[in-house]
Amino acid sequence: MIKLRLKRMGSKKRPSYRIVAAESSSPRDGRFIESFGIYDPIAEPSVLRVDLERANHWLSVGAQPSDTVRALLKKAGADVKPSKAAVAAAASAAS
Repeated sequence: MIKLRLKRMGSKKRPSYRIVAAESSSPRDGRFIESFGIYDPIAEPSVLRVDLERANHWLSVGAQPSDTVRALLKKAGADVKPSKAAVAAAASAAS
């Protein structure tokens, strides 16, 4: 299964991240298929650059974003569906 997740970059105590598409079995900072964005939470204001065309491609072929990447993609303007857990929680709260 393909996951969209953050790959940690930067130095000690100064993290920056790349948004990558990776096989779910590969390690966090290990092998990835494609890098399509960056996120720097330390910069003021924080930096978020995403190739929305590639993000939407990966979402359309069934890649599952992590919770953090889902929030970042939504902030960047990608077509992100809510997670199954969020849908289930909303359904149980409505009943």
